[in-house]
Amino acid sequence: MTVPHSPGKQLALGAFLMQTGHHIAGWRHPGAQADAGSNFAHYVELARQAEAAKFDAIFISDSVGVRNRDIASLSRTARSDQFEPLTLLSALAAVTAKIGLIATASTSFNEPYNIARKFASLDQISGGRAGWNLVTSSGDGEAENFNLVKHLDHALRYERAAEFHQVVTGLWDSWEDDAFVRDKESGQYFQPEKLHVLNHKGKHFAVRGPLNVARSPQGRPVIVQAGASDAGRDLAARTAEVVFVAHQTFDEARSFYADIKHRAAAYGRAPDEIRIMPGIFPVVAPTRAEAQEKFRALQELIPTVVGVGLLSQMVSFDLSSFPVDGPLPELPPTNGAKSRQQLMVDLARREGLSIRETYLRIAGARGHQQVVGAPADIADLLESWFRDGGADGFNIMSPAHPAGLRDFIELVLPELRRRGLFRSEYQGSTLREHLGLRRPPHPAAR
Repeated sequence: MTVPHSPGKQLALGAFLMQTGHHIAGWRHPGAQADAGSNFAHYVELARQAEAAKFDAIFISDSVGVRNRDIASLSRTARSDQFEPLTLLSALAAVTAKIGLIATASTSFNEPYNIARKFASLDQISGGRAGWNLVTSSGDGEAENFNLVKHLDHALRYERAAEFHQVVTGLWDSWEDDAFVRDKESGQYFQPEKLHVLNHKGKHFAVRGPLNVARSPQGRPVIVQAGASDAGRDLAARTAEVVFVAHQTFDEARSFYADIKHRAAAYGRAPDEIRIMPGIFPVVAPTRAEAQEKFRALQELIPTVVGVGLLSQMVSFDLSSFPVDGPLPELPPTNGAKSRQQLMVDLARREGLSIRETYLRIAGARGHQQVVGAPADIADLLESWFRDGGADGFNIMSPAHPAGLRDFIELVLPELRRRGLFRSEYQGSTLREHLGLRRPPHPAAR
């Protein structure tokens, strides 16, 4: 049974910064920055807005390849150009001071040493604000950029990811916190007994170590995970400190929340060692009618080819030959994103939606919860999910940037603060402090 949050507890908020915004046609909105994918100043503005509003973190997703091969669809979206996230966040670290910096990096097309080194460096540069969103890539288009014809099997990807995580966290503990004395008088730079060489030899990786970056200011970067399949849930329960997830209903959210916390206990972890943060797509205006009109205007910007292309990507199956006003066909099992395919199928079957109606439902949130309304409407949903055991916080997916993030900050945050649900000032400087996560001690100190 899930225990609801106490009245005094506050929720966590991440600002999910996807180029021009999360709505598939958001780049066409008058308030959107159309060239956001290659406009660094745009990201500086968003990061500073989110920090001034006291968000826990900004979050940058990633794909090591163009996600959609359908050029007719792709050429009408703003999804083909984006910065590499660690490069972007390293630059944003220099123009922010408190907000957390979370980036996606795949275990499928990286090596553990490289990932450990990059995130340890970002954590040092930012003063302890880094987080790694650990994912297994799912698109064959990515695999083909790395000497593969198709993706590794789903189960094998997660097996490899678990060992990858073990190596990375081991490398992050190469040095004890006070290993580097840098004593000019004695000539001692570090204390040899406080160096720990990993010497990992496993099924997928052989990594000697040590890492050539000092231990993180926050002990180690925060581990984030986004898989919701059975294998993904198990990996999250073992490894994650934050879980990003997509849900269509509160019952789904509460069930997932309870399942992850239960699985974590089986691995010897306390429930409060994991923060579960569903994605929320808010369209907000001063009145409900204005918000509905704002959303209607966005929906009218979606060409049919773009909507079908988006849904095809979500279900890992080409729907272009099927009648757009007919039902979603039976789909073959996918080796791609299994949980997202199932989410789409469940939505379409539960509500009797056609292909067109389904893509219109996911055009903004891509399977995440969508809420359109006045500030109190948005706050009501966030509070109910938070209070009743469905979430520890939320990843805010604004429809169009920068206007959507600004609307949420100006309209929804005051309502959340009035209800005592969100901070007015940071109480710490690291991402762990923002999220209320403990600083992990070095294994040698236990």
